[in-house]
Amino acid sequence: MTTPPITATPYLVARGAAAALDFYRAAFDAVERYRLVDRTGRVGHAEFTIGGALLMIADEYPEYDVVAPERPGSGGIGTHLQVSNVDAFVARAAAAGATIVRPPTNEFYGDRSAKLADPFGHVWHVATTIEAVSPEEMQRRFDALYG
Repeated sequence: MTTPPITATPYLVARGAAAALDFYRAAFDAVERYRLVDRTGRVGHAEFTIGGALLMIADEYPEYDVVAPERPGSGGIGTHLQVSNVDAFVARAAAAGATIVRPPTNEFYGDRSAKLADPFGHVWHVATTIEAVSPEEMQRRFDALYG
């Protein structure tokens, strides 16, 4: 019997998962696959895609210790999206209500990247590769900047 491959899927928790899904649709062109709603109206689980990337989301369930970040970026993890045009992506997200934490910038590691915070406390790193950089060259550039 072979072991299936391991995959990793970000699972977000939001105060207002339905509103978050609407935001991700407007900001990131997300496509909702499905959602499960409990009798109180909370989203118990939903799946959506951004490009080909699968993500999951649910409302808070504090009774099960499932809670949203307290403030943008406080959850300790960010989701990275590799996109075809970071500038256009950031502009669309900002128009939908995302906060631009760091605007698109050409980086030493070969990406033009930006950092966004959504209204639900989650951080999004978005990037477009503009130059192929080897790990050795990346280290050299890193050392020159931070050494």
